[in-house]
Amino acid sequence: MNEMKFDPRELALFAEQAVTKAGDRISELRSREKIEVNYKDYGELVTSADLLSERIIQEAIMGKFQGHRILSEENGVHNWDNFKFDGPVWVIDPLDGTVNFARNLPHYGVSLAFALDGVVLAGAVYAPDLHCTYVGIKGEGSFCNGERLRIRTCTSLQDAVIGTGFPHDPAKVEPAIERVNRLRRNCRDIRRFAAPTVDICYVASGKLDAHTESLSPWDVAAAGLIAREAGALSCNVHVVPEHIPNELYGEEAVFTTPGIFDDLLTLLRKESE
Repeated sequence: MNEMKFDPRELALFAEQAVTKAGDRISELRSREKIEVNYKDYGELVTSADLLSERIIQEAIMGKFQGHRILSEENGVHNWDNFKFDGPVWVIDPLDGTVNFARNLPHYGVSLAFALDGVVLAGAVYAPDLHCTYVGIKGEGSFCNGERLRIRTCTSLQDAVIGTGFPHDPAKVEPAIERVNRLRRNCRDIRRFAAPTVDICYVASGKLDAHTESLSPWDVAAAGLIAREAGALSCNVHVVPEHIPNELYGEEAVFTTPGIFDDLLTLLRKESE
């Protein structure tokens, strides 16, 4: 596949427009009527807003990029580990932070990324209630509301504020709590905002020094690019399966300012041994 066929700037602009339209619509929907709430596996919420946002973004993609495949949190591709990432793929998180959204908490976002053969070329994350639009363009930087993003310089775990999260599956909560305990003992403080697409963008903007938790492709695709283009490093605590692209593998994902990369990874790997 010839990468020159795709202009990352145009793709980023399209992603920005799509997430902005979807985010504004669901924000308006919530202010106008009661949001219908249902439940997925392990009690995870899905609302009428998730589905509306997904429909808006999917229609925009299908209208402009016929033949491109779509991987979205809500469209039934739950065994995504068998998904073929070759060629052009759009990765959607129509509403990240659904519980926050349903409770009128501002920390939620809409995310869209474009990947070619597993490499993310462009992405956008829109947080309507925070009035932040994050955009990343591979090789050209990342931005919030048009202003270039740069990570915070941090060279000591003791000085680091690190974001993390908890899984929906109760069986996986205990290791996450152990991770929190280990992080808290070794860094300045931790944060749990419960919308990882926005949390990872906080690493890009220097609000957090790192973010780590087990995530899915739609959580890390756009936000991961935004963080890397701002100077962050990304990796996973354990080896990435061969058939899944590194940039789209969220399990035990780590996004961090370079100065604490080695120490943070050592800490996280000790915990999981």
